Amino acid sequence: MNKIAIIGSGGSGKSTLAKQLGAQLMIDVYHLDSLFWKPNWVGVPKDEQRIVQNDLVKKQKWIIDGNYGCTMEIRLNAADTIIFLDIPRTICVFRVIKRIIKYRNKRRPDMGIGCEERFSIEFLKWIWEYPKTKKPGILISLEDLAKEKVVIILKSPKEVKEFLRNKVT
Repeated sequence: MNKIAIIGSGGSGKSTLAKQLGAQLMIDVYHLDSLFWKPNWVGVPKDEQRIVQNDLVKKQKWIIDGNYGCTMEIRLNAADTIIFLDIPRTICVFRVIKRIIKYRNKRRPDMGIGCEERFSIEFLKWIWEYPKTKKPGILISLEDLAKEKVVIILKSPKEVKEFLRNKVT
């Protein structure tokens, strides 16, 4: 595991897993949220996102967490390991509400500078609909990629903990 892409719904634990795995494997971690949001929640244009992704995946080792559908193919194709956090949406929504409270009017460590935590009904709706709108396409992509890459699907916080405890280095 040298080039690891971590994907999943908002609140699934991508950034937390990336940090923990990065510390264990001593691999640099790149949080796409911190790279693709400018101050005051201004999104980085898609062409710039692609340039950033193409530069990151050239590195010898990396862990990249985040979704960003327009650049997902870049990192999934470059990864040797793909981890999909298929965590139930009720857990994801709970976690997001918990972090909104914890980081209210503050920036999370995995976010861009000037992007203080905020409540967004649209984001909560996106999380709730993720199993129907995003997950099916991701599973199809992962099925194809599994022929040449290690694909790990973790379906619960317990499975994530077991993975971290038993992972192959």
